[in-house]
Amino acid sequence: MPKVITFGEIMLRLAPEGYFRFVQADKYGATYGGGEANVAVSLANYGLDAAFVTKMPKHEIGQAGVNSLRRYGVDTSLITRGGDRVGIYFLEKGASQRASKVVYDRAGSAIATATKEDFDWDKIFEGVDWFHFTGITPALGANVVEICLDACKAARAKGITVSCDLNYRKNLWTREEAGKVMGELCHFVDVCIANEEDAKDVFGIEAENTDISGGKLNHDGYKSVAKQLADRFGMQKVAITLRTSISANDNDWAAMLYTGGEYYFSKTYPVHIVDRVGGGDSFGGGLIYSSLMGYQPQQSLEFAVAASCLKHTIEGDFNLVSVDEVEKLAGGDGSGRVQR
Repeated sequence: MPKVITFGEIMLRLAPEGYFRFVQADKYGATYGGGEANVAVSLANYGLDAAFVTKMPKHEIGQAGVNSLRRYGVDTSLITRGGDRVGIYFLEKGASQRASKVVYDRAGSAIATATKEDFDWDKIFEGVDWFHFTGITPALGANVVEICLDACKAARAKGITVSCDLNYRKNLWTREEAGKVMGELCHFVDVCIANEEDAKDVFGIEAENTDISGGKLNHDGYKSVAKQLADRFGMQKVAITLRTSISANDNDWAAMLYTGGEYYFSKTYPVHIVDRVGGGDSFGGGLIYSSLMGYQPQQSLEFAVAASCLKHTIEGDFNLVSVDEVEKLAGGDGSGRVQR
């Protein structure tokens, strides 16, 4: 069974019930999530050996975060324990023309204050086939940049496939900082995942004749973006998710994949959104799984897009679907009929 390591931060998510705004809320639902942790849960649900690496406090709130991963079969044995706090993010769900909002309270979290000595990558990578991280993690601080660089170098030395979701977050660092750091890290990346805006925000690579806010996405423009990324960093695969936002509740969802000099585009799904957080992570989990299982490029892309389509229907960060459910949708059954 292939083994995958994901590395990053898992946070406590606090959200008002339903579509209440922050200023209306008198109670919050508490769950856990975070980019690389979400990917690990997807992979564990698909039956792979998935381990999440981070640093978490020893107290009960940290343990609750660890338990949230264990619940779905993620290996948490490599998590370093220590530090003072778990990062928090507050989520207000959007509706119709009102956008969703996220407020972070993550400064000084355990992983943000971690040191290189907290992680023995030679040990962590024993028997590992794939390593995944996102651009969110090095954005947490210069110390975490060093940890990510150590991890990438160790993975490359062991011949481990490295994937990265660019995931630019303007609240964590500037475009200039992101471009410099990710420009170094991406030389170790074999499989790059991005959305419509990431390549522009991080590397200044922009799809021509595209208006994201207006819902106009140009396929030829994204071909150019993918090829430029692959050529610049020597990547084997570049995948770009393509979201056409009709409103906060309704999106069209698709993706493209560039590999072996060929371009592949998925079918497009009209999605009525229950919870869009983790949509990109579920795409990444689907792409990693299908790649490790030897799917052909078009089939691999369709699996990843179908997986992320289903995630939009599930509350919380985690994509709680099976391989059978994903393959059924990818195969054309999107009826939503009751399964008995």
